[in-house]
Amino acid sequence: MHSIVKTALSVSVQALSLYALATTAQAAESPSVIKVGLNADIRSTEPGVNRDENTDAVVMHMVEGLVAYREDASVGPLLAKSIDLSPDGMTYTFALRDGVRFQNGASLTAADVKWTWQHYLNPKTQWRCLPEFDGRGGAKVVDITTPDPHTVVFQLDQPNGLFLASMARPDCGGSGILHPDSVAADGTWKAPIGTGPFQLGDWQRGQYVELNRFAGYSARSEATVDGYTGNKQPLVDKVRFVVIPDVASAKAALLAKGVDLLPDVTALDAEELKATPGLNISVSPIMAICGLLFQTRDPLLQDVRIRRAIALSMDYVQMVAALSNGLSTPNNSAIPQTSPYYDEVARKGYTYDLDKARALLGEAGYHGQPIKMLVNKRYQQMFDMGVLTQAMAQAAGLNIQMETLEWGTQLERYQSGNYQMMSFSYSPRFDPALSFDTVMGDKDKEPRKVWDNPQAQAMLRETDTARRQKLFDALHAMMIEEVPMVIIYNGTTIGAYQQRLEGYRSWPIAKPRLWGVQLVSQP
Repeated sequence: MHSIVKTALSVSVQALSLYALATTAQAAESPSVIKVGLNADIRSTEPGVNRDENTDAVVMHMVEGLVAYREDASVGPLLAKSIDLSPDGMTYTFALRDGVRFQNGASLTAADVKWTWQHYLNPKTQWRCLPEFDGRGGAKVVDITTPDPHTVVFQLDQPNGLFLASMARPDCGGSGILHPDSVAADGTWKAPIGTGPFQLGDWQRGQYVELNRFAGYSARSEATVDGYTGNKQPLVDKVRFVVIPDVASAKAALLAKGVDLLPDVTALDAEELKATPGLNISVSPIMAICGLLFQTRDPLLQDVRIRRAIALSMDYVQMVAALSNGLSTPNNSAIPQTSPYYDEVARKGYTYDLDKARALLGEAGYHGQPIKMLVNKRYQQMFDMGVLTQAMAQAAGLNIQMETLEWGTQLERYQSGNYQMMSFSYSPRFDPALSFDTVMGDKDKEPRKVWDNPQAQAMLRETDTARRQKLFDALHAMMIEEVPMVIIYNGTTIGAYQQRLEGYRSWPIAKPRLWGVQLVSQP
């Protein structure tokens, strides 16, 4: 009997040991996957083309440009190891880093950089940032040459202090350098073959986008991540961006550990999640522009008195406290509050004054004509800004009617300039010149532009860095006077994530970065 029991116990111990070994081996072989909740699917995988905030966030994991934004808002080299600017400010020479490979194994060469930029500069590509480089919104790139396989030279038609900053813009896809196999023989887009730390895996539209670690990634030599540059080593096998449109469902998924990260939660939800065991919160001020856009060619809103009356009808302190749960303060300037150029002049904005608002409306002959304001529910702050604006403006006698659209439809209306008024947010721009450039331009050439003032556009082309503060102060004063839009605040970005996610942090660009982030076992 004892021998039978002993034998049985021995067999059980062996079985348990084998099971433990098998389980350990299986765990070791299982890919490490970070699951990130997104409030909507991406629009495409082509850098800077058919894009929005979510698209940019995902694409910037796969492609890299010659330069990128650092954490402190300066522009630093990424695929370039050095940048030389000619004395006349019109020739930029980029020396490429050695050993960089594309995700198909091919080595990065100067010819690939030239091919990529020819692709972007082709109007058929419909690259969002083409106007910044074809002379419509900035200097024109007149020639790109490749003296040797590791050197690329850009020739401009005039000096442009925004050239590198525009190159680095996330909404331009960071001007990510692509392998020519990213497009088909007929020039149509296939998929990004970039140099980034992750490469495109499986995209199930409306469900998730999965990125795989690029095993051949060539990281820079810096010790740490620095904005979109620095050491961007991937530390997990996969990143899966899961589409969860409903805010409550996304929060439930985080609490149930169905996702590891929600990169943008509301201030109210953050208060609740911060008190939840096993979760961390990361908060960062951002350089976004959140506010109201006016179509200044609209028969009604072309009258600056009506636009100014709307601006004066809002109690910004109360509004921003409600929108941010007390985390942000009002800012009526295109110069973000975290910018070193934000000074006493930039702090001067609109004063809440219902009596003056009513007087302006009377002078303009306004008698309650409806003003249609477009909003959406994908971005809660845009919807909430609309609700609060409508309620506050009513006290001044303004008849603002909200129309809630699907986000893609509102974005198309914005691009075409087909609206009277809308609640809108611009993605962060690190440099104030880019913030102004985002909203100003010739409406005939770029209908999405809000502020059409040739004098202001000419001022923005100033390249003398010593005059930048005076330039920005003057532009701010002009914008407050003309009221092409009402900027309300810059806001914050709040990430909520599982404690096992190590190395994650929010930052002023407000987009999640999953390189340098790993999953650690919890005790």
